[in-house]
Amino acid sequence: MSISSARERALEDVLLRWKTAVDAHQPNDVAALFTADAIFQGLHPYGVGPADVAEYYESQPLGMVANYEILETRRPAEGLILGYVRVEFTFTEREPINVYLSLLLKQVGDDWQIDHYQVSKLD
Repeated sequence: MSISSARERALEDVLLRWKTAVDAHQPNDVAALFTADAIFQGLHPYGVGPADVAEYYESQPLGMVANYEILETRRPAEGLILGYVRVEFTFTEREPINVYLSLLLKQVGDDWQIDHYQVSKLD
């Protein structure tokens, strides 16, 4: 397996677990994907750590679904993966929102966790 495909697989694994938890409206499962001191910036003021992530996703409407496409990956250092992702959030009672998501994954033991999450909404 090449380095590129290894990092893409790691990012895909984290994003699939994130999507599954977001789609099922399971904020604590989303939060479990983040490091203890992760910086989180959704479309509201930023927070730090899993508790802030859970609070943010708890406030999202039931029926919200995330669909994503990985655009770029980089490995800035050993044990880190940078991902740039296009995400469409769809809702049952309003128009979809398209955003771009930058993620920094950190290797924690044999797993990867989100250490930085930054959403940009480009109109």
